[in-house]
Amino acid sequence: MFSTVELFCLEGLPKELRSILETEHPWEVLEGIDAFTRQLSDDRRGKVHPTAVLEGSVFLSEDAVVGPHAYIRGPSWIGSGCKVGHGAYIRPQVVLCPGAFVGHASEVKRSLFLPNAKAPHFNYVGDSVLGRNVNLGAGVKIANLSAIGGQIPLGDVTLKKFGAALGDDVSVGCNAVLAPGSIVGKRTVIYPSVMVRGYVNSDSIMKFKPKSETVKRKTPNKS
Repeated sequence: MFSTVELFCLEGLPKELRSILETEHPWEVLEGIDAFTRQLSDDRRGKVHPTAVLEGSVFLSEDAVVGPHAYIRGPSWIGSGCKVGHGAYIRPQVVLCPGAFVGHASEVKRSLFLPNAKAPHFNYVGDSVLGRNVNLGAGVKIANLSAIGGQIPLGDVTLKKFGAALGDDVSVGCNAVLAPGSIVGKRTVIYPSVMVRGYVNSDSIMKFKPKSETVKRKTPNKS
């Protein structure tokens, strides 16, 4: 089982953001997000496209950019160099550390993106923590609620909602799905279309190899 410090490097983070991650277990980071966003005030300094909609308490750093038709609902904190792309949906209690990117048609809810983490195309990220330089391929979904409505087991506790914790430098291929409660160690690569569940060790490659078959096509009967 991974501890928070085994998954994420805290060096260089502003003091107020480091406090979110000062927990023993990665799922406890969600409580830190709650406490941090609860005290935010509305402070929008960045570049916001005229068609974007921002509601509630949103901190937007001076060089952050919000693209066309994006929707941000606070409380949320968007740091230096962050980009929120066209049609992205930022729900309450989202913290984007410097350089993070939420792209076209991606939805993020109650989550922390560490520096340079990216959900660039058609992603869903709920109740999750993404480490430094994490990249989600197009269509990657991080589920945060059991399909049958049960509790999600995490160590000695259970939670109603928790998505995943992805360690620093994890890369996830297109259309992979991470089940609620997934914990992935640093530098791991997850191939496209893989279904991830439970714990995945650091420095691993997780593959899915379906069998493909090519056969001769029959000539259509033209009579």
